[in-house]
Amino acid sequence: MANLGPILGLATSLGERFAAAGHELALVGGPVRDAFLGRSSPDLDFTTSARPEESEPILAAWGETTWDIGRAFRTIGTVRGGTTVEVTTYRADAYDRETRKPVVAFGDNLADDLRRRDFTVNAMALRLPSLEFVDPYAGLVDLAARRLRTPAPATVSFADDPLRMMRAARFAAQLGLVPSAEVFAAMRELAGSIAMVSAERVRDELTKLLLAPTPRPGLGLLVDTGIADHVLPELPALRLEIDEHHRHKDVYEHSLTVLDQAIALEGPPDGPPDSVPGPDRVLRLAALLHDIGKPATRRFESGGGVSFHHHEVVGAKLVRARLRALRYDKETVTAVSRLVELHLRFHGYGDGAWTDSAVRRYVTDAGPLLARLHRLTRADCTTRNVRKARRLAATYDELERRIGRLQEAEELAAVRPELDGHEIAEVLGIPPGPVLGRAYKYLLAVRLDEGPIGKEAAAERLRAWWSEQA
Repeated sequence: MANLGPILGLATSLGERFAAAGHELALVGGPVRDAFLGRSSPDLDFTTSARPEESEPILAAWGETTWDIGRAFRTIGTVRGGTTVEVTTYRADAYDRETRKPVVAFGDNLADDLRRRDFTVNAMALRLPSLEFVDPYAGLVDLAARRLRTPAPATVSFADDPLRMMRAARFAAQLGLVPSAEVFAAMRELAGSIAMVSAERVRDELTKLLLAPTPRPGLGLLVDTGIADHVLPELPALRLEIDEHHRHKDVYEHSLTVLDQAIALEGPPDGPPDSVPGPDRVLRLAALLHDIGKPATRRFESGGGVSFHHHEVVGAKLVRARLRALRYDKETVTAVSRLVELHLRFHGYGDGAWTDSAVRRYVTDAGPLLARLHRLTRADCTTRNVRKARRLAATYDELERRIGRLQEAEELAAVRPELDGHEIAEVLGIPPGPVLGRAYKYLLAVRLDEGPIGKEAAAERLRAWWSEQA
């Protein structure tokens, strides 16, 4: 009750409104679960005996803004004092097993409504305004035991709504819940049914999992049950691959470790952009998927070694294809694939022998992803050799110092040729078009190779280059 304190007055006042109209109302699901965990929920979910047409006028009089976008699923929403409230009529759902779409029917009691929910820890309720705790399926016992069970038989629950299997993995990551034997077995049995869920809904659950404090248990559950074979097959494919350092059990475990280490390198949520405030979706996706090109590029060498030449290039293509299939937005697809493509670049730095030109190209190729690339590169060092790890860290420290010095001197973040397009056209006497674009790229290369040389010198170099063109 103490953890519900900030919203208790609001919830109780709403319960009094429904009770005065002759209806039952209960706070249900996540908010009740989170109160036992000492967490707060930004949105409040209620269930009621009132039909939508009966709930709507009560909410309209109580709240500030009311909407009925969920009316098809018997849900009416409102906002009061910055808190979003959704009220759903008791339901007794049945699902079309072919499309996974629910056929919504009214229920007539709270216990049956709770039975249709995904997991027992989400099937607890608080009646309002009486504050009676209702837990017909022992959700509190399961929460205390960190156990994930379903109110109905797991095979029935997951067959009704396969997305619940993705939620099981998410709760493993978010709350540290471990599926019961029945839940695990049902997930393995019905793994293939996740294919009937839309890519967008799978993507949303996967993203929530990745943004959890510890994604590893959830990802492991997806892989161990075979669900990942259908939603992210590149991940379980890594289990059979030996990484090039021969220091890890396999590339799958290495990738999960890189993800853990990348998360540890994120900045605080309210930190500046260059600290990569966490949780950062792009960095986490790149860390998890950075080596997915290895299975396709594995080669057994004559001396007994294994190589993965150009796996970063192949991996970038695979990342683009997978994230597009999951309907991620274009910006995310581009950023994650670019990080995967660049994640090995640092290893060419060696003992610090890069020229200033090479450092400039590293910065400009990374562009706005540089802060994330720093963290991905550092996270990718998972060697157990302490001396080697320290040497790699010191080398990257030196690279970052060099980048800092060059950025301070040359504003590398906004590097441009020293002549803009209009000036190039004037110097060469040419109109806009492909030739002008080639001239611009030439001057950009000069800028990257030599740093600032001044407009007059740039014009001379441009004329010399032009005289050599056919």
